[in-house]
Amino acid sequence: MFPLNAYFCAMESTPTFAIYTLGCKLNYSESSAIGKSLSEQGFRNVPFKEKADVYIINTCSVTNEADKECRMVVRNALHTSPGAFVAVIGCYAQLKPEEIAKIEGVDVVLGASEKFNIASYLKRIDKKQFAEIHSCEIEQPLEFHASYSSGDRTRSFLKVQDGCDYSCSYCTIPLARGRSRSNTIENVVKNVYEITAQGIKEIVLTGVNLGDFGINKPGSDEHHEDFFQLLQELENIDAAVRFRISSIEPNLLTDDIIRFISTSEKFVPHFHIPLQSGSDSILKLMRRRYLRDLYVERVELIKSLMPHCCVGADVITGFPGETEEHFLETYAFLNELNVSYLHAFTYSERSNTLASESKEVVPVGVRKKRTRMLRILSEKKLRGFYEQNLGSERVVLFEGHVNDGWQYGHTDNYVRVRIPSDEILKNSIYRVQLNSINAEGTVDGEIVNQFDDLIIRQFDNASSNYQINQLSN
Repeated sequence: MFPLNAYFCAMESTPTFAIYTLGCKLNYSESSAIGKSLSEQGFRNVPFKEKADVYIINTCSVTNEADKECRMVVRNALHTSPGAFVAVIGCYAQLKPEEIAKIEGVDVVLGASEKFNIASYLKRIDKKQFAEIHSCEIEQPLEFHASYSSGDRTRSFLKVQDGCDYSCSYCTIPLARGRSRSNTIENVVKNVYEITAQGIKEIVLTGVNLGDFGINKPGSDEHHEDFFQLLQELENIDAAVRFRISSIEPNLLTDDIIRFISTSEKFVPHFHIPLQSGSDSILKLMRRRYLRDLYVERVELIKSLMPHCCVGADVITGFPGETEEHFLETYAFLNELNVSYLHAFTYSERSNTLASESKEVVPVGVRKKRTRMLRILSEKKLRGFYEQNLGSERVVLFEGHVNDGWQYGHTDNYVRVRIPSDEILKNSIYRVQLNSINAEGTVDGEIVNQFDDLIIRQFDNASSNYQINQLSN
């Protein structure tokens, strides 16, 4: 391989790069790992809005909007630095490399197998007449590349699983990321200690299909370890950190996992569980691996063990064949379900999916109307959840974000809290009394005391209240 540092020494100054990330938390963790690798190769990281020698766009392709946003980001980068080298990586780059290569100003397109080798494609960062495409057939076995985000000292997104073996009829992620594969528990623990050594207080476990953790040989169906074993091992980490599960499929969220979280000292009471539809008929068309009764069972068990646990759900509106009756069935189901918030998405056709071939197309205007209705319902649900927590004391991790004199943070159960800003609060954990919901929709709190060590959450079944105690030294 060409020695990059030797090439850079011949340049007048250290080459700079900037990364723009679209999409999920998994992409953010991978962007951070790629940025770290480039820094080690002799590049200097700069904010994306500044002039740079190289711009890297890490793409998502879940919706048509993500595709359009990629094009816009390329244009903005070249407006800032017209002669810059532009590399496009990520899911969109794997799914539609030829389409990206036609975008004016793009120099290289890297698919799923090549994005972590980006340094080798930057041996020369002069503009190219035609974009180069480097990708593989997604059916080929892919390695697992460990990564975690480190730009935010408060929170890190730690990738522990990648790919998906499911075949949901609307989803292109298996085509973009390949088959399910995972890190090992041993390596995850190593990553956790690296993260906590940076002073980070919260780690969010991420993956494409997180509950499928355990496959570490690409193309194999054999689980050498499982997600529950990973949680148990992380519980014993000797570090002042709390863990959050980013998202887990309802059919993979076992009773054992729920009961474990309910008594955990390290894992917070927050689940995000994709639903997608409250109609069994639509769930079958989506080729989901559960029906709504299973979803209800999961939520009821969570709430019976952890009444103040935050539960979020993903929902898709306007899926092909979704009639008004199907949608109203979903709306009524969610209205009665004890969830805390919704992420409502408008269905968009994706190439090479079974759903895109359906003739029962829902008009776009109808799809968007249904999405608006669910988002309004989500606002009501979230406010109701916040109201349930008023008057209680919760553990809050304050972030670096300050706005108009307010400092913000999240409770263990994901209530967004603000108090008057103070520099000492950044990246610190405090016990806070939740007093009232303010005009911006967050909760005004009052500090009770600071936690200088690990936190134990003990659930009192008799009183249905959390007792939060500080570990003795």
